Amino acid sequence: MLLSLQDIGISFSGNTILEHISGDVQEASRIGLIGANGAGKSTLLNMICGDLENEWGEISRRSGLVIGYLRQNSGLSGSSTILQEMQKPFAALLKAKEELDDLRLGLADVPPSSGEYHRLAEEYDRKLAWFEANEGYHIDVKIQTVLGGMGFSDKDHATPIDTLSGGEKTRLALAKLLLSQPELLILDEPTNHLDFRTLRWLEDYLQSYRGAIIVVSHDRYFLDKTVKEIWEVEFQSLRIFPGNYSKYKELKADLMARWEKEYEAQQEEIADLEDFVARNLVRASTSKSAKARVKKLERMERIDRPREYDKRISLRFAFDRDPVKEVLTASELSLTVGEDGMKKHLFDHLSFEIRRGDKVAVIGENGIGKSSLLKGLLGQIPFDSGRYRWGGEVKVSYFDQENRQLHPNMTVLEELWSRYPRKNETEIRTELGRVLLTGEDVYKKVSVLSGGERAKLSFAVLMAQRGNFLMLDEPTNHLDLQSKELLEDALAAFPGTMLFVSHDRYLLRRVPDKIIEIFDDHVEVFPGNYDYYMEKMEERAAAEAQAERAAKQETPPSAEKAAFYKSKQQKAEEAKARARAKALEKRLEELDAEIAAIEAELAEPDMDYKRLEELCAQLEEKRTEQNDAMEEWMALV
Repeated sequence: MLLSLQDIGISFSGNTILEHISGDVQEASRIGLIGANGAGKSTLLNMICGDLENEWGEISRRSGLVIGYLRQNSGLSGSSTILQEMQKPFAALLKAKEELDDLRLGLADVPPSSGEYHRLAEEYDRKLAWFEANEGYHIDVKIQTVLGGMGFSDKDHATPIDTLSGGEKTRLALAKLLLSQPELLILDEPTNHLDFRTLRWLEDYLQSYRGAIIVVSHDRYFLDKTVKEIWEVEFQSLRIFPGNYSKYKELKADLMARWEKEYEAQQEEIADLEDFVARNLVRASTSKSAKARVKKLERMERIDRPREYDKRISLRFAFDRDPVKEVLTASELSLTVGEDGMKKHLFDHLSFEIRRGDKVAVIGENGIGKSSLLKGLLGQIPFDSGRYRWGGEVKVSYFDQENRQLHPNMTVLEELWSRYPRKNETEIRTELGRVLLTGEDVYKKVSVLSGGERAKLSFAVLMAQRGNFLMLDEPTNHLDLQSKELLEDALAAFPGTMLFVSHDRYLLRRVPDKIIEIFDDHVEVFPGNYDYYMEKMEERAAAEAQAERAAKQETPPSAEKAAFYKSKQQKAEEAKARARAKALEKRLEELDAEIAAIEAELAEPDMDYKRLEELCAQLEEKRTEQNDAMEEWMALV
């Protein structure tokens, strides 16, 4: 066991935040920590890490336990390069490598028969064994693998960190923590700033992670893929459910239904007992029976009324008039954004069609231009070329992920009322109450609202607009899990037409009937939801793998296969790469045998020191060659 929480609790300014918290973290635990915003998740994590002292109970940690904690939106900073920062987790191994080099030089400078030579040789063997046991020869491969998986394969690794974007710094912080491989890895919203490809890589990586993991995430799909236990923080306490997030939903529903049933049954029993006592206590013939029932009532362990957060947003999108069947047609759209000197070309040849009732999701890599596409269709930015046409009777309601359509100097009440001045204050406050903006909150300036509060205000505006075409840019950002699910319900029930951008794969599984994936030079349309999209991606990956296996065969390509090559030069280069990969495979097999032979000879007793020096030098040389060959082979294949 790595860590045990035994009835711990904490309070701030006399207010209890958490109490009676108990749970164990095992060596291979996969824990998803969930709860409403403000429920105390971060407080619990800070107590686990030792950044906050628990007031009650006890936290037992394994001696020397190494905890790695990536806080939400925490990025790297400094003037070091990407590679230098990624090498820091391996500082001890890199130092050991330098020491091994120095020891080899030292062995060459002293007589083999001297005591100094014997001492240096023993120290060299000891350090080499530790270096190899900790995979010192695999440092570069590990760094390249993680950087590639986190989306830095095309980035110059000599790039200074200070020149990176905020999202890149956050991803790099996560990459560094993964390379550190702490015994307990704690991740707070790790999926921020990750595209689908990087998300899938991270999910696979965490599934094979050697240590324990605690994840806080609003990405339900991510939780389903990575955790085997859900810790729910609710009403200052902790409840633990086995399984992933989807299993938790089933178990929680069953628990609440059973709890409600048991509570109602006990309430009926209490009412019957109290009624009997009230009617019979003063009657001599039944007084004894009544007193027995009084004692039963006194001994009874009362079941608390089931509690759930009753404050839920209420969303319902409706409209007054249907548009025509051909809602939106786009043809050969091309887009460049930015000013002179800072221009960035996003995409070309983007064509699609949306008909009445379609629910279309737009996906693609970060920075490909998904949000810019929506703004272009709204006329906020001009396309370079191509054309698009809106059908008649289309009324668009737009949700901006940055909520830039809101006025920062207005109050919440003014923001909605100014758009609908004919409504009275009671009607406006009722609309705001549906998204839980009530009481004094309606007098807050928009500029001081949290991300979640701004999103809810935007949904209130959207509902009041009654558009028949919803255009949404990352609508689930800033929402807690419950609010996300309620939004999904509302969007799934919406009878109109929809075009939205989202990274929320749960939402993408449930709402769209069509997915558009944007690339820099074309667009692909998938007539289904995210599950259908993933099915097609897996089929494509299998076909590509089969084609790659076929390409490795030595038989010359047919005329039909040759047609796939763009040029003779490309054909020659790919053939050369395949030949080189095959040669490397053979050499790696040889190196395995040579290293095994050297290690076997090193294990022999009474080794001559001169021969020992030669063998150690040979072993390090072979290991270095093996590492370089493996890196080159991985790059080729």
